[in-house]
Amino acid sequence: MLAYILRRLVWIAITLWGVSLLTFALLFAGPTDAARALSGARAQAASVEMLRERLGLDRPVHEQYVTYLGDLVRGDLGESYYFKRPVADALRERFPATAQLALTIFVLAVALGVPLGVISSMRRGGVIDRVLMVSGLVAISIPSFLFGLLLLYAFAFRLKLFPVGGYGSPAHLILPALTVALPWAAWYGIVLRSNMLDTVALDYARTAAAKGLRPRTIAWRHLLPNALLSVVTMLGMDLAVLLTGLALVEYIFGWPGIGWQALQAAQRFDVPMIMGSVLFGSLLIGLANLIVDLIYGWLDPRVRIS
Repeated sequence: MLAYILRRLVWIAITLWGVSLLTFALLFAGPTDAARALSGARAQAASVEMLRERLGLDRPVHEQYVTYLGDLVRGDLGESYYFKRPVADALRERFPATAQLALTIFVLAVALGVPLGVISSMRRGGVIDRVLMVSGLVAISIPSFLFGLLLLYAFAFRLKLFPVGGYGSPAHLILPALTVALPWAAWYGIVLRSNMLDTVALDYARTAAAKGLRPRTIAWRHLLPNALLSVVTMLGMDLAVLLTGLALVEYIFGWPGIGWQALQAAQRFDVPMIMGSVLFGSLLIGLANLIVDLIYGWLDPRVRIS
């Protein structure tokens, strides 16, 4: 087990190197000039050139990458051009708000999605199943930014039950969390329903029914653990995505998270902040994949990690 984890960590490190190389190449492959973007369109050429020299952007791209990689190995993500502070500090400062929103969305999506999938599978073809499926498909079909604007208009502007935006209290958290949690819960429920219907005809399910167990007991105790395997993969990846920030949702609700910060950096071609945000997200996704593989072995004894 330990050797497997160490190998996976090595591959995560190699992946991060590949991501850093690809991201750096894409940033400097286009016609956009970071010094010009930071100076403004009306800045004089001399001022732009001075800024380019001060930031080290006048050097060849490969030299800039080697310097960045050396700093990265020492744990230095550089200093943001736009925010005028170390990238690591900026990510660390925004991460608590992002984590708060991410964990709330995650808990709500699981708490709503798992019962939704189980109930739909137990009431297959019934009124409850049809209502849950149709409402779930509608929620999934609406883009998250549009769904957030609808919630904002209905519950903040019209009913005035929640703040329009901001950060600091549980009331500020509800609308942005529901914007993402409700569609994701519907998606988890649909996938879980399909998986549970596939496992109903298996031998262990028929054996449990032959022993006289109640359908509810069979569903929750025997069918659910096996049906959760694919959902666990989705949960692991989605949690990593949440922890890297939801730029549009954070922008709509004025939530000071990593996603909004990365969006501001991309608008101003802030290379160090873009690189730091991408690498941070890649690290979380790699760790999420590792954790999902380990959970597989716990949920399904047939899975062996070698």
